[in-house]
Amino acid sequence: MNVLDLESPAFLIDSASLERNARMMLERSSNLGVQLRPHVKTHKSVEVARLQLGGGEGAVTVSTLAEARAFFEAGFEDITYAVPINPHKLASVLALAEKCPSFAILLDSEDVADAVERACKKAGLILSVFLKVDCGYHRAGVDPSSSRSVSLARRLEESRWIEFKGILTHAGHSYYSHSRAEIKDVAEQERSRMVEFGKVLRTSGIACPEISVGSTPTSVQANHLDGVTEIRPGNYIFFDKFQADIGTCAYEDCAASVMTRVIGVYPETKRLVIDAGALALSKDPGAVHVLGETVFGLVLDDPSLKVVGLSQEHGVVVGETEERASRIKVGDTLRILPNHSCLAAALHPWYFVVEGDKVVDRWQPVRGW
Repeated sequence: MNVLDLESPAFLIDSASLERNARMMLERSSNLGVQLRPHVKTHKSVEVARLQLGGGEGAVTVSTLAEARAFFEAGFEDITYAVPINPHKLASVLALAEKCPSFAILLDSEDVADAVERACKKAGLILSVFLKVDCGYHRAGVDPSSSRSVSLARRLEESRWIEFKGILTHAGHSYYSHSRAEIKDVAEQERSRMVEFGKVLRTSGIACPEISVGSTPTSVQANHLDGVTEIRPGNYIFFDKFQADIGTCAYEDCAASVMTRVIGVYPETKRLVIDAGALALSKDPGAVHVLGETVFGLVLDDPSLKVVGLSQEHGVVVGETEERASRIKVGDTLRILPNHSCLAAALHPWYFVVEGDKVVDRWQPVRGW
């Protein structure tokens, strides 16, 4: 099948770029001396995860229980559920943990630790737990400089119903960077704060087996990861316009795009309308802090065209001139590099794997929570 035979919009994965990105992070993690535990929320695809891990079923990070169940059923037996645990989901967590040889959750409060202990005691099971740490993103996690954080770690380690795995963080503030140099600074901040907190715990007599960090920008740009045991990047396998705009990668590294067709041409206003709207591209505004404007993806066929607006099923593309807009006809195809490939991928029921314009495979991602 040719790409032009597909109904639009369609989510395309370039096979060569995907494999190259997978090799890059496998080699990088090996050179940095850390375990790679890729975050599968980017793609939610067993096929992609196996490629990330060199062809087998290794350690993965998930963001939903639906992902955890699907990957366990596919043979993955070392899973970290890297969202602060919602106590209402503990029954489902324990049902999976009872079957999965290595399944870990994370928390960052005494109240949730209480709920975990109660649920584990009732079920008669011990659950593996990471302490979530805030290394500067300020979304979730304990303050590594607070004595209360040390006390919570001690409580987890001493609990009869908890296996304390260590500390885990996500440097999401790396996404606010403007350049590779800034990303490197955030990567060192992430590493040093976690390693120092780990030393504080160990000095206090608290075993801290794992120090887990990760974001795609910091994993790609870190100069070294001394003291860290694992990284959990996810977006790198596809990359996207945002990552290229902040300096994590180049546009040619990006493996995922959305094929769309033109459904309206209005040269007098320099506008085109495409059949890829917010439900195909997402409304992620992209790296506005770098670009100074909001565009909803890069038109790979002609970067002078800009995706300036999205409604549910429509996208509005503006050309530089009337003449440029008039050269495109209704029915023509365009390929859009999304701002955020993770969100765009989550909107599509199928991924079409391509080699050039040839469709060579079709993969179905996991859906639900």
